[in-house]
Amino acid sequence: MSKLKYFLVAGLLRLAGSLPLAVAQTIGRWAGLLAWRLGGNARKVTDTNIRLCLPELSEHQSRQLSRESLIHTGMTTLEIPLMWEWPVAKCLGLIRETEGLELVDEALASGRGLILLAPHLGNWELAGLFFSSRYRMAALYSPPHIRELEDYMIRVRGRLGSELVRGDRKGLIRLMAILKEGGVAGILPDQSPRSKTNAYAPFFGIDVLTMTLVNKLMRKTGATALVTYAERLPGAQGFRIRVTRAEPGLDHDDPVVAATALNRSIEAVVRHCPAQYQWEYKRLRHRPPGQPNPYNQGRTC
Repeated sequence: MSKLKYFLVAGLLRLAGSLPLAVAQTIGRWAGLLAWRLGGNARKVTDTNIRLCLPELSEHQSRQLSRESLIHTGMTTLEIPLMWEWPVAKCLGLIRETEGLELVDEALASGRGLILLAPHLGNWELAGLFFSSRYRMAALYSPPHIRELEDYMIRVRGRLGSELVRGDRKGLIRLMAILKEGGVAGILPDQSPRSKTNAYAPFFGIDVLTMTLVNKLMRKTGATALVTYAERLPGAQGFRIRVTRAEPGLDHDDPVVAATALNRSIEAVVRHCPAQYQWEYKRLRHRPPGQPNPYNQGRTC
């Protein structure tokens, strides 16, 4: 059954990957709008996250942001097959503007490794492809549910020599070695971790379980960290790569202080273009024990 699923998914990816950007974004836009209008789980999670994380918004503003968020998520979903199936040069040709790349060169000039924090904002697949085209880079990944897709993902994401390492003990050892050698590591910092060794820290003012991996890597390797994302430009014009400084404190010896700095770094770029953030993800599901579960009324974490 898993092989049948693989051939079906791979076929759909190749079909979607043959589309022009404008067509893919149009289909994604309509799919996202449909998901918003149907009011299913994705809409409910999005509404909950926006209400809790951005309480300063009016009801009308929250509703509008929810709609725009699902539209952008739909576009991201249809863009990913393009990033995987298009020739690399064609993908990189979608990048119309860059901002802050001097921060990367400045960080690497010190001889230390660099951690690029890439939240689920804009098109993170394109951001990874862009930086792997310029620097010696490794990235953490989680194996897909369909086992046969793993080799496919490694192949398409590593077309320019980027090394993909699993988020297990062996993979983390490899990641530390690359950073110690002055390389670049890409990490998605806004996923909800499950290990008890992580820390609770405020994310948009709400205490949630937050990864301490970045802190550990920085302290053990001496690496620095920056935040990056590929911002979607209007009208299928392409994308803008943005790099910004992370909040101070990521390498603090107190894991809560470090986790707070990590979340604040994410918040800063999300506030720049909130509609392109993946609000559909249940980021608030792991809260301190006894706290209300925001996605299941009447239940506690």
